[in-house]
Amino acid sequence: MELGRRLTTDFQEGRYEVIWERMTEEMRAALGSSGTLAELAKAMESQFGAEKATIFEEAEPHLGYRIYQRIAEHEKGPLPVLTQWTLDGDDRVAGFFVRPRQPPAASDFLDYETKATLRLPFEGEWHVYWGGRTPEDNYHAVDPGQRFASDFLVVTDGSSSRGEGTRLEEYHCWDRRILAPASGTVAAAVDDLPDNPLGEMDPRNPAGNHVVLDLGNDEYAFLAHLKEGSVGVEKGDSVQAGQEIGRCGNSGNSSEPHLHFHLQTTPSLGAGEGLPAFFRDYVADGERVEKGEPQRGQTVAPEAD
Repeated sequence: MELGRRLTTDFQEGRYEVIWERMTEEMRAALGSSGTLAELAKAMESQFGAEKATIFEEAEPHLGYRIYQRIAEHEKGPLPVLTQWTLDGDDRVAGFFVRPRQPPAASDFLDYETKATLRLPFEGEWHVYWGGRTPEDNYHAVDPGQRFASDFLVVTDGSSSRGEGTRLEEYHCWDRRILAPASGTVAAAVDDLPDNPLGEMDPRNPAGNHVVLDLGNDEYAFLAHLKEGSVGVEKGDSVQAGQEIGRCGNSGNSSEPHLHFHLQTTPSLGAGEGLPAFFRDYVADGERVEKGEPQRGQTVAPEAD
Protein backbone atom coordinates (compact mmCIF):
# COMPACT_ATOMS: atom_id res chain seq x y z
CA MET A 1 0.00 0.00 0.00
CA GLU A 2 2.71 2.47 0.98
CA LEU A 3 4.75 1.82 -2.15
CA GLY A 4 1.68 2.34 -4.33
CA ARG A 5 0.97 5.62 -2.61
CA ARG A 6 4.58 6.73 -2.98
CA LEU A 7 4.66 5.91 -6.69
CA THR A 8 1.41 7.80 -7.23
CA THR A 9 2.84 10.85 -5.45
CA ASP A 10 6.05 10.60 -7.50
CA PHE A 11 3.98 10.56 -10.69
CA GLN A 12 1.82 13.51 -9.63
CA GLU A 13 4.82 15.57 -8.47
CA GLY A 14 6.95 14.93 -11.55
CA ARG A 15 9.59 12.49 -10.22
CA TYR A 16 9.49 10.43 -13.41
CA GLU A 17 13.11 9.26 -13.25
CA VAL A 18 12.46 7.71 -9.83
CA ILE A 19 9.62 5.69 -11.32
CA TRP A 20 11.66 4.85 -14.43
CA GLU A 21 14.47 3.39 -12.33
CA ARG A 22 12.00 1.08 -10.60
CA MET A 23 10.41 -0.20 -13.80
CA THR A 24 11.09 -3.63 -15.28
CA GLU A 25 12.95 -3.89 -18.58
CA GLU A 26 9.69 -4.90 -20.27
CA MET A 27 7.95 -1.76 -19.01
CA ARG A 28 10.83 0.44 -20.14
CA ALA A 29 10.73 -1.14 -23.59
CA ALA A 30 6.98 -0.55 -23.80
CA LEU A 31 7.22 3.12 -22.77
CA GLY A 32 10.46 4.02 -24.55
CA SER A 33 11.58 6.68 -22.07
CA SER A 34 10.58 8.46 -18.87
CA GLY A 35 9.39 11.26 -21.13
CA THR A 36 6.30 9.18 -21.90
CA LEU A 37 5.36 9.37 -18.22
CA ALA A 38 5.77 13.14 -18.33
CA GLU A 39 3.53 13.40 -21.39
CA LEU A 40 0.88 11.26 -19.73
CA ALA A 41 1.01 13.31 -16.53
CA LYS A 42 0.69 16.54 -18.51
CA ALA A 43 -2.35 15.24 -20.37
CA MET A 44 -4.03 14.07 -17.17
CA GLU A 45 -3.29 17.37 -15.41
CA SER A 46 -4.77 19.33 -18.30
CA GLN A 47 -7.93 17.24 -18.42
CA PHE A 48 -8.56 16.53 -14.75
CA GLY A 49 -6.49 18.95 -12.67
CA ALA A 50 -5.01 18.10 -9.28
CA GLU A 51 -6.21 15.29 -7.06
CA LYS A 52 -8.70 16.38 -4.36
CA ALA A 53 -9.75 13.30 -2.40
CA THR A 54 -9.30 9.53 -2.44
CA ILE A 55 -12.55 7.59 -2.93
CA PHE A 56 -11.19 4.04 -2.92
CA GLU A 57 -7.82 2.44 -2.32
CA GLU A 58 -6.59 -1.15 -2.06
CA ALA A 59 -3.50 -3.31 -2.49
CA GLU A 60 -3.81 -7.04 -3.06
CA PRO A 61 -1.80 -9.98 -4.42
CA HIS A 62 -2.72 -11.34 -7.84
CA LEU A 63 -0.97 -14.09 -9.81
CA GLY A 64 2.42 -13.53 -8.25
CA TYR A 65 2.15 -9.72 -8.37
CA ARG A 66 0.85 -7.06 -6.02
CA ILE A 67 -1.66 -4.63 -7.45
CA TYR A 68 -2.31 -1.19 -6.00
CA GLN A 69 -5.48 0.60 -7.11
CA ARG A 70 -6.62 4.08 -6.22
CA ILE A 71 -9.72 6.00 -7.30
CA ALA A 72 -9.70 9.72 -6.59
CA GLU A 73 -11.70 12.85 -7.25
CA HIS A 74 -9.91 15.58 -9.20
CA GLU A 75 -10.47 19.29 -9.62
CA LYS A 76 -11.74 19.02 -13.19
CA GLY A 77 -13.52 16.42 -15.28
CA PRO A 78 -16.83 14.60 -14.75
CA LEU A 79 -15.25 11.27 -13.76
CA PRO A 80 -12.92 10.18 -10.96
CA VAL A 81 -9.46 8.91 -11.95
CA LEU A 82 -8.23 5.34 -11.52
CA THR A 83 -4.51 4.77 -10.93
CA GLN A 84 -3.08 1.24 -10.90
CA TRP A 85 0.45 -0.04 -10.24
CA THR A 86 1.45 -3.67 -10.69
CA LEU A 87 4.53 -4.69 -8.69
CA ASP A 88 6.57 -7.86 -9.07
CA GLY A 89 8.27 -9.84 -6.31
CA ASP A 90 11.24 -7.44 -6.34
CA ASP A 91 9.02 -4.35 -6.00
CA ARG A 92 9.67 -3.47 -9.64
CA VAL A 93 6.92 -1.75 -11.61
CA ALA A 94 5.62 -4.36 -14.05
CA GLY A 95 2.48 -2.45 -15.01
CA PHE A 96 1.00 1.03 -14.72
CA PHE A 97 -1.95 3.00 -15.99
CA VAL A 98 -3.92 6.09 -15.05
CA ARG A 99 -7.24 6.88 -16.69
CA PRO A 100 -10.79 8.06 -16.02
CA ARG A 101 -12.70 5.52 -13.98
CA GLN A 102 -15.68 4.50 -16.10
CA PRO A 103 -18.81 3.63 -14.12
CA PRO A 104 -20.47 0.25 -14.55
CA ALA A 105 -22.88 0.12 -17.47
CA ALA A 106 -26.47 0.85 -16.54
CA SER A 107 -28.52 -2.33 -16.37
CA ASP A 108 -32.15 -3.31 -15.83
CA PHE A 109 -30.98 -6.79 -14.84
CA LEU A 110 -29.11 -6.22 -11.57
CA ASP A 111 -31.68 -8.34 -9.72
CA TYR A 112 -32.13 -10.87 -12.51
CA GLU A 113 -32.10 -14.58 -11.65
CA THR A 114 -30.60 -16.84 -14.33
CA LYS A 115 -33.30 -19.15 -15.70
CA ALA A 116 -31.00 -21.80 -17.19
CA THR A 117 -29.35 -24.24 -14.81
CA LEU A 118 -25.70 -23.36 -15.39
CA ARG A 119 -22.65 -25.47 -14.60
CA LEU A 120 -19.12 -24.12 -14.88
CA PRO A 121 -17.97 -24.61 -18.50
CA PHE A 122 -14.84 -26.60 -17.71
CA GLU A 123 -13.38 -29.39 -15.60
CA GLY A 124 -11.04 -29.00 -12.64
CA GLU A 125 -9.88 -25.80 -10.93
CA TRP A 126 -9.75 -22.51 -12.82
CA HIS A 127 -8.83 -19.02 -11.64
CA VAL A 128 -11.27 -16.13 -12.05
CA TYR A 129 -9.10 -13.42 -13.60
CA TRP A 130 -11.98 -11.01 -14.14
CA GLY A 131 -15.32 -11.45 -12.40
CA GLY A 132 -17.76 -9.41 -10.36
CA ARG A 133 -19.88 -6.32 -10.80
CA THR A 134 -17.45 -3.42 -10.40
CA PRO A 135 -14.91 -2.18 -12.98
CA GLU A 136 -12.12 -2.74 -10.44
CA ASP A 137 -12.95 -6.46 -10.27
CA ASN A 138 -14.18 -6.84 -13.82
CA TYR A 139 -13.24 -4.50 -16.65
CA HIS A 140 -16.14 -5.94 -18.71
CA ALA A 141 -18.62 -4.23 -16.35
CA VAL A 142 -18.51 -0.97 -18.34
CA ASP A 143 -19.86 -2.74 -21.46
CA PRO A 144 -23.67 -3.18 -21.52
CA GLY A 145 -23.55 -6.53 -23.31
CA GLN A 146 -20.74 -7.96 -21.17
CA ARG A 147 -21.90 -6.33 -17.94
CA PHE A 148 -21.60 -9.61 -15.98
CA ALA A 149 -18.89 -11.42 -17.99
CA SER A 150 -16.06 -13.52 -16.56
CA ASP A 151 -12.57 -14.47 -17.76
CA PHE A 152 -11.09 -17.76 -16.57
CA LEU A 153 -7.60 -19.25 -16.77
CA VAL A 154 -5.66 -21.95 -14.94
CA VAL A 155 -3.08 -21.05 -12.30
CA THR A 156 -0.44 -23.40 -10.91
CA ASP A 157 2.09 -22.28 -8.29
CA GLY A 158 0.97 -18.69 -8.72
CA SER A 159 1.46 -18.55 -12.49
CA SER A 160 -0.75 -19.03 -15.52
CA SER A 161 2.12 -20.67 -17.43
CA ARG A 162 5.10 -22.90 -16.94
CA GLY A 163 8.63 -22.21 -18.08
CA GLU A 164 9.16 -18.77 -19.57
CA GLY A 165 5.57 -18.48 -20.76
CA THR A 166 6.74 -17.66 -24.27
CA ARG A 167 4.76 -20.36 -26.10
CA LEU A 168 1.01 -20.94 -26.12
CA GLU A 169 1.58 -24.55 -25.16
CA GLU A 170 3.18 -23.43 -21.88
CA TYR A 171 -0.08 -21.95 -20.60
CA HIS A 172 -1.89 -24.24 -18.21
CA CYS A 173 -5.34 -23.67 -19.71
CA TRP A 174 -4.21 -24.09 -23.33
CA ASP A 175 -6.17 -26.86 -25.11
CA ARG A 176 -8.27 -27.65 -22.03
CA ARG A 177 -11.77 -28.92 -22.75
CA ILE A 178 -14.49 -26.26 -22.80
CA LEU A 179 -17.94 -27.57 -21.97
CA ALA A 180 -21.51 -26.47 -22.60
CA PRO A 181 -22.70 -24.69 -19.43
CA ALA A 182 -26.28 -25.87 -20.02
CA SER A 183 -28.38 -27.71 -22.54
CA GLY A 184 -29.33 -25.66 -25.56
CA THR A 185 -29.02 -25.04 -29.29
CA VAL A 186 -25.98 -23.65 -31.06
CA ALA A 187 -26.90 -20.17 -32.32
CA ALA A 188 -23.45 -19.43 -33.78
CA ALA A 189 -20.06 -21.09 -34.08
CA VAL A 190 -16.73 -19.84 -35.47
CA ASP A 191 -13.74 -22.17 -35.79
CA ASP A 192 -11.33 -20.88 -38.46
CA LEU A 193 -9.51 -17.93 -36.85
CA PRO A 194 -5.83 -18.30 -35.95
CA ASP A 195 -4.63 -18.28 -32.36
CA ASN A 196 -2.68 -15.11 -31.62
CA PRO A 197 1.04 -15.19 -30.91
CA LEU A 198 1.61 -14.12 -27.31
CA GLY A 199 1.26 -10.38 -26.81
CA GLU A 200 -0.68 -9.87 -30.04
CA MET A 201 -4.44 -9.43 -30.33
CA ASP A 202 -7.12 -9.46 -33.02
CA PRO A 203 -9.58 -6.63 -32.24
CA ARG A 204 -11.27 -7.06 -35.61
CA ASN A 205 -12.63 -10.41 -34.39
CA PRO A 206 -13.10 -9.73 -30.67
CA ALA A 207 -14.62 -13.10 -29.72
CA GLY A 208 -12.24 -15.08 -31.91
CA ASN A 209 -13.32 -18.67 -32.35
CA HIS A 210 -16.44 -18.96 -30.26
CA VAL A 211 -19.74 -20.66 -29.62
CA VAL A 212 -23.04 -18.96 -28.82
CA LEU A 213 -25.67 -21.18 -27.19
CA ASP A 214 -29.38 -20.43 -27.11
CA LEU A 215 -30.41 -21.60 -23.63
CA GLY A 216 -34.04 -20.56 -24.01
CA ASN A 217 -35.90 -17.74 -22.27
CA ASP A 218 -33.84 -15.15 -24.21
CA GLU A 219 -30.62 -16.26 -22.53
CA TYR A 220 -27.61 -16.66 -24.83
CA ALA A 221 -24.26 -17.94 -23.58
CA PHE A 222 -21.02 -16.74 -25.22
CA LEU A 223 -17.86 -18.87 -24.90
CA ALA A 224 -14.95 -17.10 -26.61
CA HIS A 225 -11.24 -17.24 -27.57
CA LEU A 226 -11.37 -20.95 -28.44
CA LYS A 227 -8.52 -22.78 -30.14
CA GLU A 228 -8.48 -22.81 -33.92
CA GLY A 229 -9.96 -26.02 -35.31
CA SER A 230 -11.25 -27.21 -31.93
CA VAL A 231 -14.92 -26.22 -32.14
CA GLY A 232 -16.88 -29.43 -32.55
CA VAL A 233 -20.41 -28.06 -32.94
CA GLU A 234 -22.24 -26.21 -35.68
CA LYS A 235 -25.14 -23.76 -35.84
CA GLY A 236 -28.40 -25.62 -35.19
CA ASP A 237 -26.84 -28.46 -33.19
CA SER A 238 -28.43 -29.46 -29.91
CA VAL A 239 -25.98 -29.80 -27.03
CA GLN A 240 -26.23 -31.17 -23.51
CA ALA A 241 -24.83 -29.59 -20.37
CA GLY A 242 -21.23 -30.75 -19.91
CA GLN A 243 -20.73 -31.67 -23.57
CA GLU A 244 -17.40 -30.61 -25.05
CA ILE A 245 -17.87 -27.76 -27.52
CA GLY A 246 -14.26 -26.72 -28.07
CA ARG A 247 -10.83 -26.21 -26.53
CA CYS A 248 -9.34 -23.24 -24.74
CA GLY A 249 -7.25 -21.09 -27.09
CA ASN A 250 -6.01 -17.57 -27.75
CA SER A 251 -8.01 -16.31 -30.73
CA GLY A 252 -9.68 -12.93 -31.07
CA ASN A 253 -9.07 -9.98 -28.77
CA SER A 254 -6.94 -12.03 -26.38
CA SER A 255 -3.31 -11.60 -25.34
CA GLU A 256 -2.88 -14.98 -23.62
CA PRO A 257 -4.94 -18.20 -23.48
CA HIS A 258 -8.11 -17.94 -21.41
CA LEU A 259 -11.86 -18.53 -21.58
CA HIS A 260 -14.31 -15.64 -21.80
CA PHE A 261 -17.91 -16.34 -20.74
CA HIS A 262 -20.99 -14.19 -20.55
CA LEU A 263 -24.77 -14.28 -20.90
CA GLN A 264 -26.79 -11.74 -22.82
CA THR A 265 -30.27 -11.20 -24.23
CA THR A 266 -29.40 -11.68 -27.93
CA PRO A 267 -27.08 -13.96 -29.94
CA SER A 268 -25.22 -10.96 -31.46
CA LEU A 269 -22.10 -9.66 -29.73
CA GLY A 270 -22.51 -5.97 -28.96
CA ALA A 271 -26.25 -5.98 -29.69
CA GLY A 272 -27.82 -7.10 -26.43
CA GLU A 273 -27.98 -6.57 -22.68
CA GLY A 274 -25.76 -8.54 -20.34
CA LEU A 275 -27.37 -10.94 -17.88
CA PRO A 276 -26.05 -12.20 -14.53
CA ALA A 277 -24.73 -15.76 -14.78
CA PHE A 278 -25.48 -17.69 -11.60
CA PHE A 279 -23.71 -21.04 -11.71
CA ARG A 280 -24.92 -24.01 -9.67
CA ASP A 281 -23.12 -26.49 -7.43
CA TYR A 282 -19.49 -25.45 -7.58
CA VAL A 283 -16.59 -24.92 -5.20
CA ALA A 284 -14.99 -21.49 -4.72
CA ASP A 285 -11.77 -21.29 -2.68
CA GLY A 286 -12.63 -24.61 -1.08
CA GLU A 287 -16.18 -23.65 -0.10
CA ARG A 288 -19.27 -25.18 -1.67
CA VAL A 289 -21.50 -22.72 -3.55
CA GLU A 290 -25.06 -23.81 -4.31
CA LYS A 291 -25.67 -20.84 -6.59
CA GLY A 292 -23.38 -17.88 -7.22
CA GLU A 293 -21.38 -15.57 -9.47
CA PRO A 294 -17.62 -16.28 -9.58
CA GLN A 295 -15.62 -13.34 -8.24
CA ARG A 296 -12.21 -12.04 -9.28
CA GLY A 297 -9.36 -13.87 -7.58
CA GLN A 298 -11.36 -16.99 -6.69
CA THR A 299 -10.36 -20.52 -7.62
CA VAL A 300 -13.46 -22.31 -8.81
CA ALA A 301 -14.30 -25.86 -9.90
CA PRO A 302 -17.48 -27.86 -10.57
CA GLU A 303 -18.50 -29.64 -7.39
CA ALA A 304 -18.31 -33.04 -9.09
CA ASP A 305 -14.58 -32.45 -9.74
